[in-house]
Amino acid sequence: MTKKRDIEALINDAIAIQEEELKKEDIRYIARLLAVVTMPHSRVGGNEYTRTNGNIRMTMLAPSHVGLPYGTIPRLLMVWLTTEATIKKERELVLGPTLSGFMNDLGLTPTGGRWGSIPRLRDQMRRLFACQITTTYFDEDEDHIRNFKVAKSADLWWSPKSPEQATLWKSTLMLSEEFFEEIINRPVPIDNRALRLIKRSPLKLDIYMWLTYRTSYLRKPTAPIPWVLLQRQLGAGYPENNQGKRVFKMKFIRALKEISLFYNPKVEISDAGLVLYPSKPHVPRLNKS
Repeated sequence: MTKKRDIEALINDAIAIQEEELKKEDIRYIARLLAVVTMPHSRVGGNEYTRTNGNIRMTMLAPSHVGLPYGTIPRLLMVWLTTEATIKKERELVLGPTLSGFMNDLGLTPTGGRWGSIPRLRDQMRRLFACQITTTYFDEDEDHIRNFKVAKSADLWWSPKSPEQATLWKSTLMLSEEFFEEIINRPVPIDNRALRLIKRSPLKLDIYMWLTYRTSYLRKPTAPIPWVLLQRQLGAGYPENNQGKRVFKMKFIRALKEISLFYNPKVEISDAGLVLYPSKPHVPRLNKS
């Protein structure tokens, strides 16, 4: 549960975001696919994971000895690589001369030790860059299947023991051609200042990115989106029983209230579900680089 002092700090930071003019360097991007279906929130067993959004189904498959990505770090990594690929229009991405510099770009503070941010980042990079994503869309008339490997190759030369030290060789990531084309195809602009406010919560990140994308193209209000469907789309890790549904709904509403401090699209909450109304995206598409 968010503590009172954390809420107070969030409110102050949210007010600052609303009062300050958005700068070009604050704009980040996320792939549309990852704005509508999401990655695991916490560690999951096995090496296959699935989320659904209507007829869209996303499945992530990882080598069993590596495991699936989960938590906030893969989301921050996806934002970083989508932004770099979108701006530079290149599949090969240079991750920076130092580990500490790269982590700063992600909004992470380098810390060592067993539970520090450095080993966690290294673990999640392995998981994300080794996995494959499959999306399917099936209905009565059409079948569509897409397979993406996130990375064709990754070479990371940083020393975890010396995060400030520059390396002789550049750490690079080569995106697969299919994944590159997917993430630069009309990516969703988001505010990096907002990401840093909610970066500790996978659910808040998912809701923020989904809302700014979903409401931006509406021309009329949606029918109530049932909580069970929202859970299958955004509620990774919650059991699909009555208790799991109640917990997800409670946490979703709480997260939405915090997000509304800095981004407040028009929505209506009811027992039947969530109604979305046409709203401005958090970052106007006119600001795209």
